[in-house]
Amino acid sequence: MTQSPRPYLGFGLGLRPDHYESVLTENPSVDWFEIISENYMVPGGKPLYYLDQIIERYPVVMHGVSLSIGATDPLNMEYLADLKKLADRVNPSWVSDHMCWTGLGGHNLHDLMPLPYNQDTARHVIDRVKQVQDYLGRQILLENASSYLGFTNSDMTEWEFIAEVAEGADCLLLLDINNIYVSGFNHDFDPLAYMQAIPKDRVWQFHLAGHEDNGDVLIDTHDHPVRSEVWDLYAKACEIFGPVSTMIERDDNIPALPVLLAELDQAREIGEKAWGITDTERRDRNVRP
Repeated sequence: MTQSPRPYLGFGLGLRPDHYESVLTENPSVDWFEIISENYMVPGGKPLYYLDQIIERYPVVMHGVSLSIGATDPLNMEYLADLKKLADRVNPSWVSDHMCWTGLGGHNLHDLMPLPYNQDTARHVIDRVKQVQDYLGRQILLENASSYLGFTNSDMTEWEFIAEVAEGADCLLLLDINNIYVSGFNHDFDPLAYMQAIPKDRVWQFHLAGHEDNGDVLIDTHDHPVRSEVWDLYAKACEIFGPVSTMIERDDNIPALPVLLAELDQAREIGEKAWGITDTERRDRNVRP
């Protein structure tokens, strides 16, 4: 599969039902939206009603939570068929999911479970990613998940594992900057060393989100504003990777849209300063102002 040059969409938000009406009535200054794929893999109803209108105005990317790419269960072909059907409807700029497993024995745990980082697991995930990409007819992005425990049979670092899977499967990456910070704190590794080891040309998207600080452990909750330490790490990521489409995730304690827009402006200020992007260049890239 031939890798396309990395597109740059600008600065986006996760599309949440709380903001459907505001998006349609206010046309907020957001360059693009990310949707949770599973919320729209339905035959009809209000989510698709709103989505059909929003994709006429904004670029959209699809982000899934149930692909379970690292599971030992066979790939769920019914799920993949629904995913492909939604992609055909939405025509997203890309499709992503997580480097994890989410179920066993046909049961969905509704959580992003960590993987052991070793060659056997890498080969297993690479094979499954190739199958998914062949079925969808497109490269997918895989996101680093936050984690709170490790496996005794891991003999690679997380970043070595991710790089190996990305190169071996010829897939792309979604780097969650908050997850790198959270996992770095929980497992005592250097987030900067992590990012410097990731293949730069494969990173197509950044996530930014808030987390919960419990003192001896950080929990990726998506219910707080982005913390200052994560903003600092994001600035470093911008320097390392260059222009990468960036978005804010908020899944609980969701504020009014203007609050998230102000946070997005902070990301825009950091990113465009690091990348030297001017208003003229933004227009040339066909990104919404």
